[in-house]
Amino acid sequence: MKQGDIVKGRITNIKPYGAFVKINDEIDGLVHISEISDGYVRSIEDYLSVGDEVTLEVIKVDNNKISLSYKTQNKKRRKKRESTEVTSGFKPFETQLKAWVEKYQKENN
Repeated sequence: MKQGDIVKGRITNIKPYGAFVKINDEIDGLVHISEISDGYVRSIEDYLSVGDEVTLEVIKVDNNKISLSYKTQNKKRRKKRESTEVTSGFKPFETQLKAWVEKYQKENN
């Protein structure tokens, strides 16, 4: 196993600093909290749960320690912000308000 390899693994434990992953019977690794998402991660459990099968990228192999990245393989595409233009203002509300009040008064008298 080397840096850049894409592997599948199962989440075995979650700590405040990262998630432990079992890649196969002999190899375990760690996904540090900084490798969960590009954004702020309040809790790893917002992204992963024990038992999840995940696809990860090997980012470092140092002796028997394997560092993994979740965010490189599981990016969520962000929607482009769409601009909207309000052209009607409160006119629809003004025209409907009278009808709503009349309907309410009929139903409750």
